[in-house]
Amino acid sequence: MHGARASSRDSHAEGGGSSSRASSGDLDGGTASGEPRASVSAPLRVLHVSSGNLYGGVETLLRTMALAQSGRADGAVHAFALCFEGRIAEELRAAGAPLTLLGPAKVSRPWRVWEARRSLMALLQREAFDAVVCHAAWPQALFGPVVRTAGVPLIFFQHDALSGSHWAERWARVTVPDLALCNSRYTASTLRSVYPRTPWRVLHPPVRDGGPGLTASERSSLRGELGADPRDVVIIHASRMQEWKGQRLLLEALGRLRQVPRWKAWFAGGAQRPEEVSYEEGLKAQAVALGLGDRVRFLGQRSDVPRLLRAAEVHCQPNTGAEPFGLVFVEALYAGLPVVTTALGGPLEIVDASCGVLVPPKPEALALALRELIEDESARRTLGSRGPDRARSLSAPSVFLDALEDSVRSVARGGAA
Repeated sequence: MHGARASSRDSHAEGGGSSSRASSGDLDGGTASGEPRASVSAPLRVLHVSSGNLYGGVETLLRTMALAQSGRADGAVHAFALCFEGRIAEELRAAGAPLTLLGPAKVSRPWRVWEARRSLMALLQREAFDAVVCHAAWPQALFGPVVRTAGVPLIFFQHDALSGSHWAERWARVTVPDLALCNSRYTASTLRSVYPRTPWRVLHPPVRDGGPGLTASERSSLRGELGADPRDVVIIHASRMQEWKGQRLLLEALGRLRQVPRWKAWFAGGAQRPEEVSYEEGLKAQAVALGLGDRVRFLGQRSDVPRLLRAAEVHCQPNTGAEPFGLVFVEALYAGLPVVTTALGGPLEIVDASCGVLVPPKPEALALALRELIEDESARRTLGSRGPDRARSLSAPSVFLDALEDSVRSVARGGAA
């Protein structure tokens, strides 16, 4: 499943705006240094660097980019460099994307970092790239200096809100990128804590349409397998097992709906770290204590979230902390589900009154919003019907790639090679 829509991805590798039509901060039509915009006559070559040891929002973006690239007859060549083998490496290979493994860099083992840096330098000397994009502060910290030494334009893709206090952010601050691409206006508002003078653009991440709806028999079979009958209103939550993702808050709200008939809840998402295992066990105990044991299912790690969404009636992820963007919200809109979430962070750029309900992070308010949708099929259908158009306007992959390539041209050396 999509797990990590991660908020503190910088430490993960240790363990191993507007729409995507770019909206700019300081950036004008030229390069960051004021030089003319690059020629667009030849395909760009762009290298994306990430850790690769977990699976979440960054990895989903990389996979979506690789799949979208494979369906384009022209456009840039997007290549990828990861430190760790894992699910995203397998998916990039399956998509036919150029992939280089740099080696398992860990700051606790400096020689591993040096080896990975040497691998990247060799790649940059062997192949010509118009820009390198470092996804999040950890790869920016480790590999930004290598890119600078190689003389290749450096772009920082900001996936999380920044505070400037995390060790990876302090390290990343040493190497200033030519351009920052922020996944939401919310995250862009925090960029200055690390890069106060760097030009920036907002590019909402690409999200693929999950495809046609399930047939009646497919939907009935999947729902039956997961304990829901045809009359049930299924509420689905799909994310990593992290407390700020709102699983505990949702359970508290559902506890207030015990007497409301005909609903079930699915929690899709698996624990990837020891603390997440403990958190998941606590959620299961909470569900039993609230008397919800027969109405709540914990589905674990899933790779079929688009199908699960199409088998449900309502999507609810009531974050208790600000989400940087929130890919699964867009996926839910593609699936035609009304979205219920808290009025925090990036989802404020995704969900509005046309397609969902925004509530404060309080169980009473959340329970009231859910009860209204459980009991009002017409409201569910009206909100859900507006979701797909909203999703396409925010995160169509082709629009994202065009905007990304335009951003690369704005900093590329001497035009597209």
